[in-house]
Amino acid sequence: MSTRIVIVDDHELVRAGFAGLLDTQSDFTVSGTASDGAEGVRLCGEQRPDVVLMDVRMPVMDGIEATERICAAAGDGEGPRIIILTTFDLDEHVYDALGAGASGFLLKDVAAERLFDAVRVVAAGEALLAPTITRRLIGEFARLRRKPAAAPAVSLNALTPRETEVLRLIAEGLSNPEIAARLFVSEETVKSHVSRVLNKLALRDRTQAVVAAYESGLIVPGVGGGEG
Repeated sequence: MSTRIVIVDDHELVRAGFAGLLDTQSDFTVSGTASDGAEGVRLCGEQRPDVVLMDVRMPVMDGIEATERICAAAGDGEGPRIIILTTFDLDEHVYDALGAGASGFLLKDVAAERLFDAVRVVAAGEALLAPTITRRLIGEFARLRRKPAAAPAVSLNALTPRETEVLRLIAEGLSNPEIAARLFVSEETVKSHVSRVLNKLALRDRTQAVVAAYESGLIVPGVGGGEG
């Protein structure tokens, strides 16, 4: 089946460029393009794409609010996976977008093959970024944004001690096989723990789990497993 894609960006050349690249792949179909977040939300409601390429800074409605609305509209259903498009890899708006429900991000000058791989990975339900890259990115944002007096934004009370441990290891950048080796359990057992963590915390994927680990205070940048 073809992966249906919507592109949301306020620059016509960016929209046309990405659409032209994606249309060269037989397993992709560009369902439509939008020039702002509000139009993107409407288009996603009509077209029900599998993947959305979403710019952050746009008129009328920015990509963060659009991401929140698209994910909220999906509810517990299988909504589109959202890839944030950004000019700068250390852009704090990317952190906000990941927190809003995006599955990862790409730089706008991404190579064609990397773009194709990213869409396929996200369409398959995986987080776009390698765990260590996600951890570094979110850890840096959390360090810059951290307010010591603030209450944790995420509660982990629903998790068992083992599930909390698994979440910590996800946030430290470990893959399922690495977590299995660390905990002396099977990879299938780890997959079950990860699935329960995502379900209990209402998270879409591992990228969201890393965000939750930082926002809950489970992982503190520069302490323990974090990279100063």
